[in-house]
Amino acid sequence: MKGVANVHDVLAIETQGQGADLPSSTYEMICRGAAINPSAPALSFFATAGDYRNAECWTYSELVRDVTRTANMFEGLGVQRDSVVAYVLPNLPETHFVIWGGEAAGIVCAINPLLEGEAIGELLNASGASVLVTLAPFPGTDLWQKVQTVLHKLPCLQHLVLVNPADRMQGEKGSAARMLQRGECSKLHGPGGIHGAVPSHVGIHDFGTAIAGESGVALSSTRRMSIDDVSSFFCTGGTTGLPKIAIRRQGNEVANAWNAGQFFGESIGPGKTIFCGLPLFHVNAVMVTGLLAFSRGAHVVLGTPQGYRGEGVVKRFWEIVEHYRINFFSAVPTLYGSLLDVPIGEHDVSSLEYGLCGAAPMPVELLRTFQDRTGIRILEGYGLTEGTCISSVNPPLGERRVGSIGLRLPGQAMKAVVVDETGRYVRDCVADEVGQLLISGPNVFAGYTRPEQNSGVWMEGGDGGRWLNTGDLGRCDPDGYFWLTGRKKELIIRGGHNIDPAAIEEPLHRHPAVQIAAAVGRPDIHAGELPVAYVQLKPGTTATEAELAEFLRHEINERAALPKGIRIVDAMPLTGVGKIFKPALKRRETADALRSALVEAGVEDATISLIDDTLRGIALQVELADSAFEALASSALGRFPFAFSISVAVRPSRAEQPTGTDAAVTDTPGSST
Repeated sequence: MKGVANVHDVLAIETQGQGADLPSSTYEMICRGAAINPSAPALSFFATAGDYRNAECWTYSELVRDVTRTANMFEGLGVQRDSVVAYVLPNLPETHFVIWGGEAAGIVCAINPLLEGEAIGELLNASGASVLVTLAPFPGTDLWQKVQTVLHKLPCLQHLVLVNPADRMQGEKGSAARMLQRGECSKLHGPGGIHGAVPSHVGIHDFGTAIAGESGVALSSTRRMSIDDVSSFFCTGGTTGLPKIAIRRQGNEVANAWNAGQFFGESIGPGKTIFCGLPLFHVNAVMVTGLLAFSRGAHVVLGTPQGYRGEGVVKRFWEIVEHYRINFFSAVPTLYGSLLDVPIGEHDVSSLEYGLCGAAPMPVELLRTFQDRTGIRILEGYGLTEGTCISSVNPPLGERRVGSIGLRLPGQAMKAVVVDETGRYVRDCVADEVGQLLISGPNVFAGYTRPEQNSGVWMEGGDGGRWLNTGDLGRCDPDGYFWLTGRKKELIIRGGHNIDPAAIEEPLHRHPAVQIAAAVGRPDIHAGELPVAYVQLKPGTTATEAELAEFLRHEINERAALPKGIRIVDAMPLTGVGKIFKPALKRRETADALRSALVEAGVEDATISLIDDTLRGIALQVELADSAFEALASSALGRFPFAFSISVAVRPSRAEQPTGTDAAVTDTPGSST
């Protein structure tokens, strides 16, 4: 299959069926991809953007060898089918070995290394991890220090496996790096090194040494893996706040990779090169620029431990594309915005077929500007951790409808439905009717580790089957393209990462002067959304915004969740039953953010009205005082993910009496996401 062009291709793939020969595990799937050409490049890694030409490279036979060694190492530590191996790592080759080797031995749990120590410890305890893989102490990194402070709070932990960054440096640089690493251990923990800083019941292992002693020929375990075996835990519902851990099975990940492979067809396969810059604790990086690519024999380039955040990666991105002849990359809207500021110049980027965009709605003007300026097609898609990764995407061979999240993947059902006031299914929506988005299929997860968190996740969808309620609102047009019209979830999406409002609200409620608090996302052209908190004080108390901000700096573990603004209000907007009405706060922040963006662009005296569009969610009506501002306003508003129209006030002539305001209206297409 060359790939999907329209919904009829999706149906044709489903008619053929997946067959009974699907791999039973992600390990088997990678082995099959390796068998296409064992000597082909599978994984390349460069530690710094300035050294991108001198990457380490693993062939497919070497990739399978090191994944197998890692799995055998874990088994030697006592890891079994239901054991949890957690990793808190940046983007390193070892991270891939741990993910796929961990799934071959037990269950892997991905944890964001950017979290603070307390949050990392909370997730480790919630997952029940018996093995933890993280970085050894190394100059210029703080991951070890964060993890080490919570080791004594992890009663389930039995083994600590340390990845030494010095192992990724060759020759004299490697020798010097190992000396620095040993010096860092002594500096932090004295002559005894890390052994005195780790609880006595926890075994300490060097990753490189440990896997070097294992066979890479075959798995030592006699276990027969099944599609029903649990393969991974991924944290969702926000990277901060109460732990919410999604349980995914081998069959979920195999099905999603297979479905996506059929959808993308020949654009991801032997001879194709994929760039991975998203973090490997996130399902997009793990599945799209990991399992999907490996299952089809493509070459993955892993760019710096920090990915796109690495110093110089964005600045030299087009050089990297030219050098490796990159065909495909996946990113979030903010990354595309940053790349617009980097001229392609004389670099040959003709190898790029398209980029995938997900995690947050992409402003239409940004999408169009990027495609016009670079000539690179963007395929906007949609997915969630609970659906393994990808649920829908614009077709690589067909029409890419700007603002749409595309066609559903084959093998996964997706629809919009009408629900009653209790949230129960009433009927399927007709074409272009907005409803709650549901998905169903072999890629849908097994549930959350905490049973109480599964309430409301599943829905009977009118066919007797079990459907996942995504929490998003959307519609499906007559040609099978889906469109998001709103998020019922309250998550704040900052730069593609989720922030749970509870992570801000709960600490605020601990302040003695706070009566009620609510956190919402403020639209931002760089980050997508920024967290903002609203506070109503208790009668008779006082507190300033600066005092509350200082209080939160000591209460919130995740820096990304620190609000960019705190608004003290006399009274919160409430629903009829007394709940905080967050849409009112969201609209207030949206209007203010857009007004500020217009002023910054040089547009004065604009009037902004927000309306609820049944097909497109929030839409904007902007009235300008002068038509000279129209181009500036259109450019500024186009960087936000909202549909908008612009009108220009018609000034009455001196001879006319001003009996009212007329307007000449110019419709400007905006985002439908």
